[in-house]
Order: sequence, then structure tokens, then C-alpha cells
Amino acid sequence: MAIFSVYVVNKAGGLIYQLDHYAPRADTEKTFSFPLDLVLRPHDERVVVAFGQRDGIRVGHAVLAINGAEVNGRLTADGKDVLEFLGNPANYPVSIRFGRHRLSSNEKLMLASMFHSLFAIGSQLSPEVGSSGIEMLETDTFKLHCFQTLTGIKFVVLADPRQAGIDALLRKIYEIYSDFALKNPFYSLEMPIRCELFDQNLKLALEVAEKAGPFGPGS
Repeated sequence: MAIFSVYVVNKAGGLIYQLDHYAPRADTEKTFSFPLDLVLRPHDERVVVAFGQRDGIRVGHAVLAINGAEVNGRLTADGKDVLEFLGNPANYPVSIRFGRHRLSSNEKLMLASMFHSLFAIGSQLSPEVGSSGIEMLETDTFKLHCFQTLTGIKFVVLADPRQAGIDALLRKIYEIYSDFALKNPFYSLEMPIRCELFDQNLKLALEVAEKAGPFGPGS
């Protein structure tokens, strides 16, 4: 079981903190001969698999590295176009590493804002007055848990579906936020959290939650 990431979103929908705690390794590296038996297409400034799943490589996986060198979007490490490089028989055999694209900072900001809007929509759709927004979303590979404070700050945790004690963890994160961010004289409300003690105590809380489950009194 694992806790994947933590997001803190302010009441205006801005992302003020994000931590990637654990990312399961799903990269696949293979050596290919020409012609490449996968169909690659450019998509959102990266090159992805459009057709031809095999050996752990899935449609939607992005090209992450060529011959051991990380790619930069649609360009190789030395600035060549990835599709042009892979279309040249002289460059084969070639080793390509595929995997899930890592979200950029801008993508995380955009997704946090989108979730803020969905949270509000969920509350407005309720037939009952005063309903909370989205508290949990479940997929086959992770669960998204959200806790909103009375002041509108949202704490969001992405975790393994089998991970226990997330409700207690969310309240523990709120406690850490209150102790190490709000009480920091250099911290301004609604602004990005850059407090070393907040980082340290949050990481410790995540490790405790993964190993021991729910928090007890005084933890």
C-alpha cells in the first residue's frame, strides 16, 4: 500500500503546495530494430504511443528516453526531433524507454484548479442544502480523498485503493498546516507554502500512515 501524492488548494482554487511521495515505476525499456512496430504520434508537446501495445508498453505511454538519454518533449537530448530520429534507419538498433508522462508544474496547477471547480459543482448538484463537495473519487488504481476546512482550504491525498486511515491522515495534515504554516510569521495566507518544518512533518506523517494506518491520540 502507498500514498502517492498530496495537494493543498486554496479557497480560490490555486495550488499552494504539492508533494509527490511515491510514484510506482511503470517504465518499460526495449531495444527495437527498424522499422519500429509501434505507431507514435505527437500529443501535447510529447511523443506518445498511438497504436501497438506490447511487452508492458501501452497506448498513451510517452517516449521518456532514447539510448539512455532523457528526451525533452518532442526533442532528443541533443535537440533532434524524436519522430525524425526514429524514422531514420541509420539510428537503429535503438533503445527506447516508455512510460507515463510526468506532470509538469503548469499541468498540476491546471488540474488543481479543475478539481476546485468540480468540488463546487458536486456541492451544487446535491439535492440537500449545505452538502460538502467531492470527498472521494475512486478508480481501479488509486483513490482521491479530499478534506475541506471551514476556511475553504482543500487537502487532497492520492493513495492506493487499499490504503487505510486516510481520513485521519487528512486531519493530521490540517494539524501540520496549522502548526507549521499558519503559525510561521513569514507565511502569508493563500500563498505557496515554503516551510521546511511543514515539509518534514508532512513526510513523517505520510510514512507513519503507510506503516501504521490511522493516527492515535497525541500522534
